[in-house]
Amino acid sequence: MISSLFPGVLVTLKAIAINATLKPTGKEPSSTDKMIDLVRDQLKEHEVEWAGTIRLADHRIKWGVSSDEGDGDEWPELRRRILAADILVFGTPIWMGQLSSPAKLVLERMDAFLSETDDRGRTPASGKLAVAAIVGNEDGAHRCTADLFQALNDVGWTIPAGGATYWVGEAMNKKDFKDLPEVPEQVTATVAALASNAAHLAKLLGNDTYKGVEQKA
Repeated sequence: MISSLFPGVLVTLKAIAINATLKPTGKEPSSTDKMIDLVRDQLKEHEVEWAGTIRLADHRIKWGVSSDEGDGDEWPELRRRILAADILVFGTPIWMGQLSSPAKLVLERMDAFLSETDDRGRTPASGKLAVAAIVGNEDGAHRCTADLFQALNDVGWTIPAGGATYWVGEAMNKKDFKDLPEVPEQVTATVAALASNAAHLAKLLGNDTYKGVEQKA
């Protein structure tokens, strides 16, 4: 891919993931990690470099709506890592039919993007993609996708066609995605389409990103 900032220079697309599980690393396996890993593997098929997964429960992210809440807040460094990538894989479990609380916390911190625009009104997320990887034991995937994409798009992220993949188990059932003997064929197909669309659109935006609108003085 040719960089839009440095014409003639080949650059590699990079993706990073957020895992908004409530479980810190080491406590027990995460179904959200399993779904994120499926997306990671498919993105690699499109020559997208993987920059790792940020497990939010492992970090001290303070409540607030600025990019730095001070006094030990780890969000500024996590923000830097996220914005260094071209594609954000936003993984979240469903709790009580909604996005997890860590997912909502990160979206609230990204609200600061709206006041961090450049001279053409573009937020720090402009020209970057976000996709969703959602798991849960009850219905709610469509609602979580809608809530997540509205918030991400509002602060500048671009959502590709077919930008969400999810799995939800049978209602009143305790089976987790991580415990399935094999990944359902429909999930595999959805992940493959998501990765293909995201990589394609990220390359297009890398070559010719949004122009923005000149801001009035």
